[in-house]
Order: sequence, then C-alpha cells, then structure tokens
Amino acid sequence: MKIHRHSTRFLMFSAPFALAVVPVPGFSADVDLNYLESALDAIATLVAQLVPLAIAIGLLFFIWGIVQFIVSSGDEEARDAGKRRMVWGIIALFVIVSVWGLVGLLNELTGIEQGSGFTIPPSGL
Repeated sequence: MKIHRHSTRFLMFSAPFALAVVPVPGFSADVDLNYLESALDAIATLVAQLVPLAIAIGLLFFIWGIVQFIVSSGDEEARDAGKRRMVWGIIALFVIVSVWGLVGLLNELTGIEQGSGFTIPPSGL
C-alpha cells in the first residue's frame, strides 16, 4: 500500500496536535480541560480587541485616500491612487463591520452572549 506524500504531511502535523489535545484515559481518571477553555478565552479576548483596531485602520486608510485625492488635484495619476485608496478603505470597513454584525446575529440566534465564554462538557472518562 502506497502512502501519498500529502498523507504523511497530514499525519506529521496532526498527530502531535491530537496527542496534546486528546486526553489519554490511562494517565488520569479526572481529565482537566481548563487549559483549553482558558486558551479559547484568550483567543476570544484578542479577537475582541483587534476588531476596533481593524476598523480604525480601515478608516485611516479611507481618510488617507481623501487627503491624497484633495491635495493632488493637478496630478491625475495621484488622484486615481487616492480614489483607489478610498474605495478599498470603504470595502475594508464594509467587510469588517459586516462580519462583526454577522457574528452578533449568530450570537443572538444561538443565545450565546458575546464575551461570556462557554464551558466545555465533561469527557466522561
């Protein structure tokens, strides 16, 4: 049986992850997954702090395009660059706010409060 190169790469990267995350029943009867919950809470906190930063960067990019468009009224090439920056700034703001709104909608539909965290169900081992 021939093993493909992609299969060996998958096993090489997934096996250590599986060994680190999946508890082994022989080691302990009480499996403590608090580290996983705290890691997920840390990731959620980081993402919550990065969303306003991403919105600010998109807004600054848009304002930079406006300033470039106004200042370079005589240079047609610079005006076009300013227009492109304004369009990409608006697109970035739209995408960021839309994703943020979709996450809020999913939270509302599923009954999960933003920033409340969650509890991992017991493994039963």
